[in-house]
Amino acid sequence: MVDRQELRGQWNEVKGRLKEHWGQLTEDDFRRAEGSADQLVGVVQQKTGATRNEVESFLENVLHGSFTDQAADTVQHYADAAQAVAADAAAYARDHYRRLATQSGDYTAKVAETVRSRPAESLAIAFGLGIAAGALFFMGNKK
Repeated sequence: MVDRQELRGQWNEVKGRLKEHWGQLTEDDFRRAEGSADQLVGVVQQKTGATRNEVESFLENVLHGSFTDQAADTVQHYADAAQAVAADAAAYARDHYRRLATQSGDYTAKVAETVRSRPAESLAIAFGLGIAAGALFFMGNKK
């Protein structure tokens, strides 16, 4: 059980954690219990319906640092989850990069084959695209 000295030494932190955990507690409730661990447990029980064991365990955790272990576990859990998401995203990007590279290589091969099999048409298309690009370039610079 929490003793009076521990409770007084960390009263503000205890109040803050209790309010965080059981939001229905008020300053009046804390004033009624101030200085006495037994009274505090009784007030929290009365106001929240929690068992004596729950309240005492909660106070022990606040005063003796188990919450820092819980916080570290929570942080580690989220870090692990973030790492898993990042690994999945990297795998997804690698797979799609490979597929895109393969498709790009396929299109390059098709264009090369078309140019080899129909050089005159390919040259005419390239010439026409050059004329169109030049016209767009000059029209854009005149404004």
